[in-house]
Amino acid sequence: MLKKLLGLAPKLERDGSYSPSKIALKLSTSSKTDFEDIQYEQYQGKKSKILVVFTEQKDMIMKNGKKFSTGNHPVEALVPMLHLRNAGFKFEIATSSGKPAVLEMWAFPNEDKQVQSIYNEYKPHLEQPMRLRDFVENSMSDVGSYAAVFIPGGHGAMLGLPEDEHLGKILNWAHDNDLYTLSICHGPSAFLATTLNNQKFLYTGYEMAVFPDSVDKNTPMIGYLPGHMPWGLSERLKKLGAKLANKKADATVCLDRKLITGASPSASNALGKLAANTLLKELKP
Repeated sequence: MLKKLLGLAPKLERDGSYSPSKIALKLSTSSKTDFEDIQYEQYQGKKSKILVVFTEQKDMIMKNGKKFSTGNHPVEALVPMLHLRNAGFKFEIATSSGKPAVLEMWAFPNEDKQVQSIYNEYKPHLEQPMRLRDFVENSMSDVGSYAAVFIPGGHGAMLGLPEDEHLGKILNWAHDNDLYTLSICHGPSAFLATTLNNQKFLYTGYEMAVFPDSVDKNTPMIGYLPGHMPWGLSERLKKLGAKLANKKADATVCLDRKLITGASPSASNALGKLAANTLLKELKP
């Protein structure tokens, strides 16, 4: 009751899940983003497509059994997409089974016209995405049309994607064909899909920016999470041989070979700029 009075209690939703408390939302979200509307030289080549892999799952079961209402973080998805779109790239949207992509709409920056614009543009594709299986079977042969694979963050990226064999195939396909892989915050949880069927972790020895477990452990105190995480991402990646570039949930971004990563929602703008400039430079005729 005291936490509720202080605004620290997670909000109970009608479906029985919990979204962040008033205080947590005030501290961690904003009605506008720091997106920089940069005028890029538009990419005109054949490798204009970027596959964006969203989660289709909403509820993360915490250690105490409570459900956290999650999905992909809209800023982490849409701000990098804005930069890449402005640089001339187009997106194909996919989820594991083709069910609609799920976004953490409680984190949506409702007063940001640029973010709202690209969300409206791709909303039909978010509601009717392709299946990852279909991409593997029908699109991987057209490697010459793709520049990158992008996996946005949000705790929902930890649900289903790490166990998706088709995603593991897609990440290996991107790696083997010198495409870029982009991810942010909890998105690198999807990289665990490369270890399925006793395969070696694809990114051993890579430096990457990832949301720190230490921050996830503290967020229940302010009601961001309704309980402690079921498992920790950054430590698991570290144990597999990844080199973590950050210790805080900050604006850190990292480029290592063909892997571009960001640490948190605060890195969304920087990740978009780094990705757009890197792809334009790499793919310049």
